[in-house]
Amino acid sequence: MTPDPWAPGLARRALRRLFGRAGRPVRLQRREPLRWRRLLLLLFIVAGAWLGTDTMTQVLPQHGGTWLEQAILALFGLLFAWISAGFWTGVMGAWVLLRGRDRHAVTNVLKSAYKDGKPVDPHARTAVVMPICNEHVPTVFGGLRATYESLLATGLADRFDFFVLSDTSQADLRAAEQAAFSELHADLARDGASPRPGLHYRWRQHRVKRKAGNVSDFCRRWGSNYRYMVVLDADSVMTGDCLGGLLRLMEAHPDAGIIQTAPRACGHLTLHARVMQFGARVYGPLFTAGMHFWQLGESHYWGHNAIIRVAPFIANCALAPMPGRGALSGAIMSHDFVEAALMRRAGWKVWIAYDLPGSYEQVPPNLISELQRDRRWCHGNLQNSRLMTQPGLHPVHRSVFFTGLLAYLSAPLWLGFLLLSTLLLADLAAEIPRYFLTPYQLFPLWPTANFKLMLTLFSMTMALLVGPKLIALAVIVLGGQAREYGGVARLLFGATLEFVYNTLLAPVRMLFHSQFVLAALCGWRSGWTSPQRDDGSTRWREAVRRHGVHVVLTVVWIVAIVETGATFPWWLTPIFAGLLLAAPLSVWGSRTSTGERLLHVGVLQIPEERQEPAVLRRARRYAKRARTGVDFVNAVLDARMRDEVMRALPARAPAHGLKARARAALVQHALQSGPAAVTPRQRMCLLGDRHALSSLAAAVNGPSAHAQWAELARDVVVASPPSAAPRTAGHAAAPALEVAAAR
Repeated sequence: MTPDPWAPGLARRALRRLFGRAGRPVRLQRREPLRWRRLLLLLFIVAGAWLGTDTMTQVLPQHGGTWLEQAILALFGLLFAWISAGFWTGVMGAWVLLRGRDRHAVTNVLKSAYKDGKPVDPHARTAVVMPICNEHVPTVFGGLRATYESLLATGLADRFDFFVLSDTSQADLRAAEQAAFSELHADLARDGASPRPGLHYRWRQHRVKRKAGNVSDFCRRWGSNYRYMVVLDADSVMTGDCLGGLLRLMEAHPDAGIIQTAPRACGHLTLHARVMQFGARVYGPLFTAGMHFWQLGESHYWGHNAIIRVAPFIANCALAPMPGRGALSGAIMSHDFVEAALMRRAGWKVWIAYDLPGSYEQVPPNLISELQRDRRWCHGNLQNSRLMTQPGLHPVHRSVFFTGLLAYLSAPLWLGFLLLSTLLLADLAAEIPRYFLTPYQLFPLWPTANFKLMLTLFSMTMALLVGPKLIALAVIVLGGQAREYGGVARLLFGATLEFVYNTLLAPVRMLFHSQFVLAALCGWRSGWTSPQRDDGSTRWREAVRRHGVHVVLTVVWIVAIVETGATFPWWLTPIFAGLLLAAPLSVWGSRTSTGERLLHVGVLQIPEERQEPAVLRRARRYAKRARTGVDFVNAVLDARMRDEVMRALPARAPAHGLKARARAALVQHALQSGPAAVTPRQRMCLLGDRHALSSLAAAVNGPSAHAQWAELARDVVVASPPSAAPRTAGHAAAPALEVAAAR
């Protein structure tokens, strides 16, 4: 995959055309079915923004006559258009769901051509790739095993192979990954199911371009062996029927380049995660169906739980680094939107299979983890906005880049609107009222407030914000699905709790997102760390450290309003309350005890919890059964663990020459200096060389070994449970591991 450099900006391209150096133009194969849908959406957004701004103009004291009011109107118009787009997307999603049929849905073919068991081309090989990097190992391999076993029951297992592509940089996690993979492979081989998918593991030594680079590396090495690939996240779980459905959809739609499923969020027990899962499950289908209504074959790709046609992906979706300097240059972070745009530019459709069941993922377990993820997404969306003017892109994908930008840029816009509104209140409080504006005026002009217009504006805003949620609840109740959420009463109570919780957190997210935008524009690079996959609580010290500054700013904000003598704006109370309660909400939301109590009484319960799918039940069970305590030291001292770690490595001849001497020196350093003196990089090197690891393990009991090895060896012997004995002969005779080349 050799990337083409990005085209320069519009101004530079115009100059190049002027001097005859424009280069070869990019031509998009366009097919515009139902263009009226998008024109209708644009009309609704513009009309809503105009109506809201006009009403706001009448509400303001000077009707937009001052620079302060003009700035407020500009921000209000843009933000009103933003929430109008969300409202009309929800309305159209409700229209699609209530009708119960969509003649443009990509999944219709499953109800016609394949309903009678039409066979799938045996040459349609598909790779299921799971890029991971410093992830929670039980979650990764528990979900992978459940997905693998579900696929075995479909009769299509011989069309698939599974690849775990590791970019892990921590030695202990790498040892745990290798041991978990070896155990998984041996267990599945012992089951004897035939035919069965191949199972491969590869650790990448040169970790460049993050996840996109990992997938690109897979395509370069093995892409020619497969017609399709399904990309999973570390927390993804999919049923075999869903995988088979994606394969059939690609076979039935030869012009499809990417088909994205709509993953359902589930899997955590913290209060924060349960609120997010409930909201995504109740409101998510509405918005996903609405996006499909507007986008059709120019849809989103979210980077996981989707199937991709490999050949055009290799030919068209290689990503060159962003030119220039600063934080918005370099390797592309949010690669998925860009890859979808490039795939469509090459003439291939990108669809959302919004009604295909069996696709699952997790949400962040607490607010801190969510904000950590949002910082990375914010940086990536700001970076992608530089590509909006690239030649040949479809207008829908240009709008995707723009809406991705607004998703985070709206936070500082809202903050600016609130601050300007506060400044306007202070200005009005300090202004001396003028009752006689013209000479010889007989009667005074008393200041009035048009409460009817104010109420109208407030009602319009709340309708756009809350309307889609009410519509989604109505769709569930009218569709007879409320019993899957515990009944109408529990559904409405859960929706109320979700609304209050997210209303209080909205200003917290606003300040953090504003901070993220400022950091990106000022050149502060954000790190790329894997999100937390297990249920983890936030400590009070961490919450105070993260939210303390915002609490201080809120107190200053309130004091400033009071000191101006202006009438306190009570409509800001939810904003101030959320900011002042940020730390307690962050701590309480991260605890599983509250979430478990709500689950016990059936509040915030989703259908996947009332009747848990078999694939999720297995994934949860396998994750709980996962062995703990696998790390570098135990991989050296525990023979069984070391055997599993080494069996995940590719078979290679022993090193020779300079490399052999370097490895021997490394083994002697680790042996004589003790494990504490072995650096993380050296540990990774030892874990990747079975001969060096075996040599170190054989020598740790010798006289030249550091005393720390003997102390740790006693701990390993004492800590080893009876079940740690070598496995049965049947396990030892399992077929050799199918391990991809490690370099």
